[in-house]
Amino acid sequence: MYLPLMIMSVKVDPIKLHKDANALMENGKYAEARDLFSQVAELYYKNQNYFGSAEMNYKAGECSFRLKEYQKAVEFFTKSADVSLAKGFDRYGVAALENVRDSYKALGNTKEADEISKKIDEVNKKNAEPEGESSFSVFS
Repeated sequence: MYLPLMIMSVKVDPIKLHKDANALMENGKYAEARDLFSQVAELYYKNQNYFGSAEMNYKAGECSFRLKEYQKAVEFFTKSADVSLAKGFDRYGVAALENVRDSYKALGNTKEADEISKKIDEVNKKNAEPEGESSFSVFS
């Protein structure tokens, strides 16, 4: 008699991994936390949790920065900024870009840092309200 092999698919809980990564970061285990944040970022993105993905890439960037792995920090902060700006999380995207700029400065890449500063200015100008106008009024 033939019995089919049953393969159990293991369900990965991104929220548990997220909490585990935070705990690792809090305990100064930045390399392990970075790797876990990166995994969670991918899981969140696949599950269309774009803000969560941006946040996890941001935290992976923070871990890389603390490890003085500035090029990796650039990569993670850039991913965070790209997702954030594409999905309309502009303030979060600007914060990520500011960290990209700081990472480039730490690498001594002033030209790239200046380019990122221009991009930050562009995003901020795009989101600035014209003088005298407000999107909210109690009288409308």
